[in-house]
Amino acid sequence: MAGLPVYRWRLAPEGLATFRQLRALGLRPAGQPVVAQLERPRRRRGPLVAYLYRIDLAQPVRPMTPAKRAALVKANAARRICPECGRDAGYRIPTSLGMCVPCADAPAHAA
Repeated sequence: MAGLPVYRWRLAPEGLATFRQLRALGLRPAGQPVVAQLERPRRRRGPLVAYLYRIDLAQPVRPMTPAKRAALVKANAARRICPECGRDAGYRIPTSLGMCVPCADAPAHAA
């Protein structure tokens, strides 16, 4: 994102926050543009980047409605069912595996 001020990790000015920091405060960016970015250097790879938003322009998080909560429960329940064995895995199946861990570890699927 060209033209944005870049701050080093933990050196951002007051009044700016990352998305996660806003969420911890019960706020959301509410469509405002990114005003700056943080960069945290790493040794062998490119820097980690976090975008900053103005806290004074942030708005409260929209409340969870009963319909949204029901949809979320249904979606998470669907992600627990293994497509290979059809059992409830007891956890959300990782998209990297696409099946529960016992099915992924089975000799038939070993590559």
